[in-house]
Amino acid sequence: MKTLAGRLLRGALETAATALRSGQKSSRPSRPSRLRRRSAYPGDFTGSVAVSYTPRINAQPDPGEIVWTWVPYEEDFTQGKDRPVLLVGRDGQWLLGLMLTSKDHDRDAADEARWGRHWTDIGTGSWDPRGRPSEIRLDRVVRVDPQGVRREGAILDSSRFDAVISAARKANHW
Repeated sequence: MKTLAGRLLRGALETAATALRSGQKSSRPSRPSRLRRRSAYPGDFTGSVAVSYTPRINAQPDPGEIVWTWVPYEEDFTQGKDRPVLLVGRDGQWLLGLMLTSKDHDRDAADEARWGRHWTDIGTGSWDPRGRPSEIRLDRVVRVDPQGVRREGAILDSSRFDAVISAARKANHW
């Protein structure tokens, strides 16, 4: 049995590899585009962000908006998860963002700070359909592929945006 299963698997892999090399389409559904982009992620943004607040209701992601997109894990950029991100600027073709969470980090703020992670509360908004209070991570600026944005969640009002940016500047020495 193992031999037959091994031969079947090897045959399937060889067929797929041949189809890829020849440019043929596979009969299997392709991976979602966000999976293909994982290997192309250039890494988190470092340096000072040229912040902008230009939200527009136009189905395009803009700084000042909270969008849902794939965010890579820090430890392994080939893995990650879909989460809300506040867009704060641009870096060439990439948007720059700060990720949100509904987890309360106030209770473990000292431990988080020890690891270099800093958070600020932003309250609730339409980006979270369950209405949970959110926090934004200030010290990690992720690059976001505009084509990888799954949906726009909300426009963050300018006073909360300014408060987040003020806290991010302090945390990152921008």
